[in-house]
Amino acid sequence: MIETVQRVIRIGSSEGVTLSKKDLARLGARRGDILRLRVELTDKQDHHQELLREYNKFVDKYGQTLKNLSDK
Repeated sequence: MIETVQRVIRIGSSEGVTLSKKDLARLGARRGDILRLRVELTDKQDHHQELLREYNKFVDKYGQTLKNLSDK
């Protein structure tokens, strides 16, 4: 199972969402496979909190490395 937040985008004359190759690989899914999806509209505040959590994880992991690079 994967959990992701996606924006609805224009796809040709339709609208839809996409799944990344990485997420599909984690599922073991390929073109033509049938997926069961559960979808809910996300509150923009919830999305902001998710982005903030991801940003903080990134800074925790790479913050010192980025600082070292900027000091060169």
